[in-house]
Amino acid sequence: MKSYVAYVALAGLLAGGAVALLGQAKGKSVTISGEIVDTACYIGHDSKGAGHAKCAAMCAKAGIPLALLDSQSGLLYLPVSLDHKNPNEKLLPFVEKKVQVTGTVVEKAGMRGIVIRQITEAR
Repeated sequence: MKSYVAYVALAGLLAGGAVALLGQAKGKSVTISGEIVDTACYIGHDSKGAGHAKCAAMCAKAGIPLALLDSQSGLLYLPVSLDHKNPNEKLLPFVEKKVQVTGTVVEKAGMRGIVIRQITEAR
């Protein structure tokens, strides 16, 4: 009986470790300074900035993806949520604000994404 309990415990530990490894992004770790924009208005008609914040927040709450616009390169990064949660929730407090984001950049099929580990408002 004791060996059965030990096997079950070991199996649980191994399964937990496998899930943790699967939840990690494979890519380049970076810190990017930029602005959080709503993709529809930014891509559709170049709207961004403090004067657009109210519209961007409404778009995000309606399901339009938010993204990180790199202020140095002008590249747009879509947040990737490996925890299966809405990435807009993490970004809503920073809509149309300057931010510093640390995370892992992943690229696939011509898209750039970032798995965000930390986001802070830039000063």
